[in-house]
Amino acid sequence: MRGGRAGYTNGYITHTAYPAHGFSYLRWGIALTTYCAFLRGVNVNGKAMKMAEAGEALVRAGLTGVVPVLASGNIIFRSDMAQGGLRGFLENVLSDRFGDDVRLFVKTSEEVSAMLASSPFEDDPEFHTYVFVCEPGSEDGLLAEFDRITPSEGEAAEVAGGLFYWRCRKGATLDSGFSKILGRKDMRGRFTSRNIGTIAKVAAKMEA
Repeated sequence: MRGGRAGYTNGYITHTAYPAHGFSYLRWGIALTTYCAFLRGVNVNGKAMKMAEAGEALVRAGLTGVVPVLASGNIIFRSDMAQGGLRGFLENVLSDRFGDDVRLFVKTSEEVSAMLASSPFEDDPEFHTYVFVCEPGSEDGLLAEFDRITPSEGEAAEVAGGLFYWRCRKGATLDSGFSKILGRKDMRGRFTSRNIGTIAKVAAKMEA
């Protein structure tokens, strides 16, 4: 969309053509669904993607209620488009904006809430818990890869609610044998992971 300026209003990225709270949609009685785009990576062309710039690109593409959450590649938005078509649409928008291949997953607020509810691990100040957003069926493959390593003390993995969860001691993530598996070339692009604390923040924003 040409013209107009992007800015922030009550935490939302806004554009003159697309009001933050979807007034133009509500005027015509169009139902909007809240989604979150989880980017597989935030480095493009050797530089870290700025979430504010990514959010502005989504606003200009016609989405509303756009809210980036943290710098790890989580962007909440509202749209009347079906979930199945949003992934390719957003990947094209962001790839065009940043001049590099951008891949992501799109989840509804219900699916994000389920990531929290399905976690098999209790909160522990000494451990990180990660949930993996991945292609359908990949969770079993991730568990099989984890079973190949000798886990460190307290390190564990489990598939719950159709999702793969990994727990490891704080400060030991990069030293884990599983972390090295995740870095293999054949594993890249199949998933993205988030700390369960990040998911909690995203879920709270989506419910606000």
